[in-house]
Amino acid sequence: MSPLSRDVLDYDVGARIVVEFTVKQREVLNYAVILTIEHEGVSEIVCSYDGTHGVNEMHRDNRRAGKAAAEEFRAGTPGEGMRAAILEVRANYQEMIDAWRAT
Repeated sequence: MSPLSRDVLDYDVGARIVVEFTVKQREVLNYAVILTIEHEGVSEIVCSYDGTHGVNEMHRDNRRAGKAAAEEFRAGTPGEGMRAAILEVRANYQEMIDAWRAT
């Protein structure tokens, strides 16, 4: 997949959003939106969104158990899902990180 975008959301906690997607004729075919955090010197995935199976899904990660089963988070096209995921991560990354830390 490409293009790839990385953006720091919060320098204090090392939170980043990573967006990768595939486009054909200006239509998003597939995507991944990933929230990461620096934890003990390692980049850890907090949660991820993707359209890999033709459905917009969200995966929460657990510090101890790893990636949880997918949950459908938004109906619509992959492009709509990608844009919604980006907005969700940017608006709620701190709550997502707090939930990840609590597990």
